[in-house]
Amino acid sequence: MDSIFEHFYTNYHNDLYQFIFYMVKDRHICEDLVQDVYIKVMESHHSFRGDSSEKTWLFSIARHITVDYFRKQKRKRKRILDFFDWSEKGHIVRDQHLLPDEIATQNDMIRTVYYYLDKCTPDQKSVLLLRYMQSFSIQETADILNFSTSKVKTTQHRGLKQLQKYMNQHHEEEGGNAP
Repeated sequence: MDSIFEHFYTNYHNDLYQFIFYMVKDRHICEDLVQDVYIKVMESHHSFRGDSSEKTWLFSIARHITVDYFRKQKRKRKRILDFFDWSEKGHIVRDQHLLPDEIATQNDMIRTVYYYLDKCTPDQKSVLLLRYMQSFSIQETADILNFSTSKVKTTQHRGLKQLQKYMNQHHEEEGGNAP
């Protein structure tokens, strides 16, 4: 069991953490969800059939756990959008690598893109994060989200158009200042 955990942690932890963090925007929640993903992987690794890559399988589990988290929160608070929060949380450093929120705040343009990414639909956000932040192929993204490849392409296209629209509006209204 330990070797399974070590394998997944060594090979995929940073990408997994970033993916979940970009979805929930909270370090503590992200750490809890990442832990839940590893628990699920350890419990179900024996049933992994190899129909997709390990990374695709892992991210599929991560997406399901994150969606389940939002569903639970939605029941409690009635709105998922309450959890897309840009406020600064605690500064607990787990390793020597920069954390996603630290990377995002280093560049105003990146912060602006993430701000407007939160205004996209959940499907658009998931597709754009997987395609552009995690560099998954269209097929891998489709497998993770349980979409057809044409739905991934359409959602990606619409998401990019929506982001471009928000960015253009932001530039015109705010003179290019970050939110």
